[in-house]
Amino acid sequence: MTKKLITLLAISTIYCLNAQTKAEEALKTFEQKYPQEKIHLLLDKSSYTAGENLWFKSFVFDGYTTSAISTTLFVELYDSNKNQISKKLIPLINGEGSGNIALKDSLKEDIYYIRAYTSWMANFNEDFQLIKPITVYNPSSQEKLIINPTPWMVSAYPESGSFIDGISTKVAVRLQSNGITPSDWEGYVTDSDNPDIKITTFKGFDQNIGLFNITPKTGKRYQLTVQDKSGQKQNIALPEVSASGINLQVVSDKDHVKYTIKAKNQSQDSQYYTVLGTINNQLVYKAKINKINNEAQYSISNNQLVSGILQLTIFDDKENVVSNRLAFVQPQLLQFKQPLLQAVSLKDIPRGKNSFDIPKDANYSNYTVLVLDANTKSTEEDQSLLSSLWLTGDITSPVTSPAQYFTKTRNTEALDALLISEKWKRFEWKSIMTGNYPMIKYQPESYLSYKGKVNIQGKTAPNTEVNLIFGSEPGSRMSQIKSDNNGFLTLNNLVFEDTMKFFYQLNSEPKDLNNNYSVYFQPTFAFIPYKKNFPPSSYKLVPRPADDKPSNEVNRSLTALNTQKVISENITNIEEIKLKGEVKNKTKKLNDELSSPRFKSMNEQVFDFVNDSTMVTSTNILKWLQGRVAGLTIQMQRGSYTASLRGGQVGIYLDEMLVDPSQIDNISPSDIAMVKVIKGFFAGGFGGGNGAIAIYSRRGASSNKIVSSKLRQISLTGYDKEATFESPDYGNEKFKSVTQDTRSVLYWNSFLEAQPEESSKVQFYNNDDTKKYKIIIMGYDKNNDTPLYYNEFLP
Repeated sequence: MTKKLITLLAISTIYCLNAQTKAEEALKTFEQKYPQEKIHLLLDKSSYTAGENLWFKSFVFDGYTTSAISTTLFVELYDSNKNQISKKLIPLINGEGSGNIALKDSLKEDIYYIRAYTSWMANFNEDFQLIKPITVYNPSSQEKLIINPTPWMVSAYPESGSFIDGISTKVAVRLQSNGITPSDWEGYVTDSDNPDIKITTFKGFDQNIGLFNITPKTGKRYQLTVQDKSGQKQNIALPEVSASGINLQVVSDKDHVKYTIKAKNQSQDSQYYTVLGTINNQLVYKAKINKINNEAQYSISNNQLVSGILQLTIFDDKENVVSNRLAFVQPQLLQFKQPLLQAVSLKDIPRGKNSFDIPKDANYSNYTVLVLDANTKSTEEDQSLLSSLWLTGDITSPVTSPAQYFTKTRNTEALDALLISEKWKRFEWKSIMTGNYPMIKYQPESYLSYKGKVNIQGKTAPNTEVNLIFGSEPGSRMSQIKSDNNGFLTLNNLVFEDTMKFFYQLNSEPKDLNNNYSVYFQPTFAFIPYKKNFPPSSYKLVPRPADDKPSNEVNRSLTALNTQKVISENITNIEEIKLKGEVKNKTKKLNDELSSPRFKSMNEQVFDFVNDSTMVTSTNILKWLQGRVAGLTIQMQRGSYTASLRGGQVGIYLDEMLVDPSQIDNISPSDIAMVKVIKGFFAGGFGGGNGAIAIYSRRGASSNKIVSSKLRQISLTGYDKEATFESPDYGNEKFKSVTQDTRSVLYWNSFLEAQPEESSKVQFYNNDDTKKYKIIIMGYDKNNDTPLYYNEFLP
């Protein structure tokens, strides 16, 4: 992280704070060797009709920053019987990826489940993988979905888990259900001696949580009664009152996290206590405290803390956990950026042209933008980027509409009560202190890797050089690899979509071999089976009545399906759009011709000197790149220019051969066909993952081809290609053939590239009746530690 969580603070001490405890050592091992990823998934809407396309954008985090651990995301779709319907392999660039799932029109109406995970996440508890239920409607299905009323359950959680005689204590009351929990409910507390007298009463904050205060007394038995507006009632017993113990009480305001330790009848066994504070499995606070007499108060400054869940744990001098509490840091001042839209022009007329600008910001390179008809529900209403990042990504118990705790109207007291009822699930102190760490079965890899084998005359061929000629047709570039002592070949860090074909031949083929050799490859990555059951749904299926009529929402979706077909046909036939794509395709074609797959990356920037006549260069191509690529620094050293990306030196390649920077000083711009800057790992790299500057000469473009028409061919399967989100252009006459437009998703762009010198413009056309819009914008800064988030109704 760019911002360190906190410098360790100390309160009154009696032993040296520099000496690490067993808990600290265990935590450090866990933090360094077992980093934890979590996922947020934005869908273009929350429910679908069979036949529609489902678009998604994923954000993968390592704690509170975008993850650099995994570069591949696995996304699967299951039906309610756990049958896999679809699976997608998605590349991650700086923790972000996107794709789509085509929902077949034959899908029956039901609740379906999206599962998203990385290979690294599969090493840990499956509860931390993302499981997202979606509703799919189909009026042709024999059964239909209806709400399934399910009784709710109540539980009570005294603050820090202790219920001690004479100590005033907060008690969080948690509602949970397999269906829907009520938002309007209340409760009261009585004791067995006077069951008709209410000791205290309270109202629930929301569908999840309520809170009351009570000072328990030894010998009393307390009962909690909770009732919702419909009359459903539940009674549970509160915990038994203890005559002794330690109670940890926490208050989090905008400047400090204040905690109070209250003790009652403590024995003399423990001479001191240690308080450890952790955020995201990292130690952020430590204090050694003398023996507590009744009550002690302390404060932790928020100056160096980040927004997130703080876990405070009290240990005795034998390192036994005696108390634990979760609290949220600065719930009043969440650390994210919200853009102020400019040049907003939103119309409420049918098929009107709309636009708005996202102000330029050098800290952001791209945005995810979604615009909906305001009557369409977004997945962000229940589970937002902020709630996944700061709450539900780290706890495993179900929370109804967790997004509510991070909106403008959020109730910080409710969030605190919710955390009283939770425990940190990423690790258990006792487990890691005894050396019980997760077993690592799946190591993270950089993008796609394949393992192959060379056989000659039926036998494995070790230390054999093989020429691989990559491309979709003969004549592509050649790469050379060599089998190891066991005859195995490895292709690492490949980035390509759909299918990649390549030809192969032995580099030195004996005359008497008679072509009796073979090479094969198989992927080293794989989809991993899900062992747990999916969470229960709040819906159930019932036979569809003969006279059943689809809801207005489903009718609009069915109409929009037909509309989309017409829109797609018109887009295909518009010559202007074809021409716009042609310029882009020329550069793509040039890149495909000049670059072998080992020199391709999902994080590359290409400069086309063949098709773009406006390119102006200086006498040195590296100097020309200065200021044109974010994070790239060009410096003069010992008479030659050198390049670095975000502080790390990058390799310079000429026609995919590693060269010294001085070797390209005298290359004429007229001899250059293409330059690309690759950020991070790529298959052809030498000596690390800082990236590369690959320069392709015009001479190399023509001379590095080889004839491969008679060679053997193999195909590899790569990432799934994302379908194009197609929108109408009602400024074009051809779209007048659209008779009715009921689209609910008006704009979707999973990767809107930010312009360094100007604002980023969003333009789209209205449907036939939208009057109000829901606009969602997401992004992450270049340091990967500050989210940008906008979720508003306009106008």
